[in-house]
Amino acid sequence: MKEQKTNVMRLLEQKKISYTPHEYPHGDGAVDGQTVARICNQNPEQVFKTLVVRGASKTIYVFVIPVTSELDLKKAAKASGEKSVAMIHVSEINALTGYVRGGCSPVGMRKQYKTFYNISAADKPTIMVSAGKIGYQVELAPDELVKLTCGSYAELV
Repeated sequence: MKEQKTNVMRLLEQKKISYTPHEYPHGDGAVDGQTVARICNQNPEQVFKTLVVRGASKTIYVFVIPVTSELDLKKAAKASGEKSVAMIHVSEINALTGYVRGGCSPVGMRKQYKTFYNISAADKPTIMVSAGKIGYQVELAPDELVKLTCGSYAELV
């Protein structure tokens, strides 16, 4: 069977960023991140989820945190310089990012939003994020990911 490439993988190759693709079986819906880590035989601390929030100023931000954690909205607001932030409604994900719930990647969104990565990613040789489609992940060096998305590290959980 031919390996399926996602737009995220094509973008990484275009930018000459080294990555390891991971594919996992799934049903019709999203699989939670800890299950993805188990199926892909990865440490859950190295598997990250992508969350999209709206600040009090109506600006959209992206936060990438370990699947084992929950985003601390106060820390997210502080990192983004907002008075407060709130998760966007699931119905807005596709319009804002071009992705669906469970397949949202910090790479290749419709628009480049200000992106923050939990500080715990910085000390890992690689982290795994969605490849932009349910059932697919990419594993790469966190610094490469931060550089590609013009992101920064912050305490988020």
